[in-house]
Order: sequence, then C-alpha cells, then structure tokens
Amino acid sequence: MKIGVAKNKKKIFVSLYKKNIELHPLWLRERVNNQGLLDKNTGQRLYDPADLNHKLKIKKALIKKKLLNVEFTDGIESHYHIDELLEEINKNISNKKIFLWNSRIKNKPFFKFKTDMFNNREGYSFLEKFYKYGFSILKNTPAKKNFIIKFANLIGVVRPTNFGVLFDVKSVRKASDLAYTPHSLSAHTDNPYRKPIPGIQILHCVKNDSEGGHSTLTDGFAVAEYLKKKHKNFFKLLTSVKIRFTFVSKDTILENWGETIELNKNGSLKRVRLSPRLDYVPILKKDQLNQFYKARALFIKLCNSKKFMIQFKLEPGDMLIMDNYRTLHGRTAFNMNIGERHLQGCYIDHDSAESKMKYLKRKFNIYGQS
Repeated sequence: MKIGVAKNKKKIFVSLYKKNIELHPLWLRERVNNQGLLDKNTGQRLYDPADLNHKLKIKKALIKKKLLNVEFTDGIESHYHIDELLEEINKNISNKKIFLWNSRIKNKPFFKFKTDMFNNREGYSFLEKFYKYGFSILKNTPAKKNFIIKFANLIGVVRPTNFGVLFDVKSVRKASDLAYTPHSLSAHTDNPYRKPIPGIQILHCVKNDSEGGHSTLTDGFAVAEYLKKKHKNFFKLLTSVKIRFTFVSKDTILENWGETIELNKNGSLKRVRLSPRLDYVPILKKDQLNQFYKARALFIKLCNSKKFMIQFKLEPGDMLIMDNYRTLHGRTAFNMNIGERHLQGCYIDHDSAESKMKYLKRKFNIYGQS
C-alpha cells in the first residue's frame, strides 16, 4: 500500500486491493494538523467539519521525501506524514493483525519482566504480541501478593467486580465458584454473564508447588475458523443462537445473553463466549435444538482437544494475560494435600490496554504494526 499524486497534482491516490483509489479532499481536510485549526493542548478541532465546503477540492499536492504537502481550494495548506496517513487508512480497511494458533504453536509470546519495560519499546512489543496471539506470559515478576494490581495499572485500569478489585484463586471451603476448588476446569471464558464482559483477564502466580494444577489455553478464534470451514451448519447455529449466561451467589444475580461465537457486521470474528456450567439454551424447535446441542458439544470438545489446547504449569512470578474475548483458559485438577496453588487475578478492559499500546507506538514512531 502506498500513496501517489496524479500528474496534474490535483488528485491523491492510494494503491489498495490492486487498484488506485482516490482520497476524498474532505477526508484529507478533516485530518489537517495546522496549529491554528487545532487546540494546542488537546489536539481537538476548533472547527465543525459540517461547516466545510462540500465542493472543496485539492488545488495542489506534492510528495517530498516522507511528507505529503497539500493545498486546498479554501486556502488551507497542510502536510501529512505518509507513514501516519497509511496507518490511518489501514485502520479503515482491516482488523488487528492476529495469528491463529493451535497446540503446535511455536514461539509462544513469553517475555521477561523488567521494571521500566512499559516506558520503552519492550512494553509495546509485549502488548502487540498479546493482541496478535490473544495471550502473553511475563516471567520473573515479583511473586508477591497483590503485585498484580501494581502491574495491571502499568497497562490499563483495573475493573472491580463482585469478586473484588482482585481475587484469590485457591481452594476454599464453601466456594462461590468452581475456580476456588481443586476440580479441573475445562476451557472457558470468564464472566459471560456481565454487561459488558471484561475484555482482559490477568492471572499472577504467587505459589504453585501442588501436584497437578496445570494451566490450559485455547485460541477460540482458531476453533471458530475450523468450524466455519469444516462444519458450516454448526458454525451458523453457534453464531446465530443467543443463549443466557447466569451467575448466582448469596447476594448476586448476574445475567447476560449472547452468541457462543459472535461476529462483527462484516462477518469477522468478534468474540467467543463459552462457560458450559453457567449457560442456558432458550426454547427452540426440537430439530433446531438437536442440531445446536451437537454444534455446542463439538465446539466444547474441540476447545479441550489435543489439537487446539496447550498446557503448561505457571511458576511463581509468572504473569498470564489473556484476551477474554478470544482465548479460553482452564486448568487440570490438583491435590490440596500436596503443596499449595495460589494465583491472584483481576480484570482490565481493552480500551485502556489498547491506549497504552498506541501511546507507546506513537512515542517511539513505530509504524506498520497492529
């Protein structure tokens, strides 16, 4: 993808989909960076784009090195950094660059923790890989209780729930959730019963010398794409039937509805919801229900299969960050009588983590990624 100027210097084109597409003068005019047209502190426009002349044209355009210089017929002149302009165009035509993976994944996104990493390029690389793979593991963080909150605030804003600002994942008596028992947990996403659903889950290993208790991860998008190719009818059912997810405790009742596989308007994957112990299928025609149950069963089996699931044991100090809209997690059972397994968890939303990534990207002038 590149930008070019017509011979008459009055039209600007971008090569896209093997074609040259003309950039609209108003589209460019709205993106001028002249100080007189923008507030110097916020960068926000000091004018209303609705007041622009809809017959506006480009009077003259010229590319010099990495700058596009444009003069408009309303007398405004502006220059654009071509790399920044291409980034802006790319946002309109594609989703985030993601990598679908299965159990044969190589080069897992593992990083070593450094105190100042989120003030330099390493922090950007960590977040970029997180969004690419749907998870990242940061090793060698301090294996201290409550450190997770300090870490979470480095990349986003903590979102409290009825489980608290953070929650301790260890076996307790009279547990309010299966996560607080020694039972195995099949592949699932967290909190599908919330409005909105938390976007990112963080788990920090404080201690893990128990027998068993291995963590599992599955790329829900990879499984969804597999269904789309191999079982189109099942994929259609899982993307169209909304089911109810419910959490009930002594003083809390939470409910939300959604598809097992949710799509964007353009048909791309948006979100996966899977929590087989907390979902309730609505009344449908018997034949449709028969097919839906088959579809859901296959999806669950695939998410827990050796083909798609990876398994590993978190070590003290390991910080696991998961995209709760894409990546399913679980664990194997563990023995309460041997050692101790203690993880702490919390949630942050995507907008704050994306903001941090984009800030680092701008700070270090990183183009052509994410």
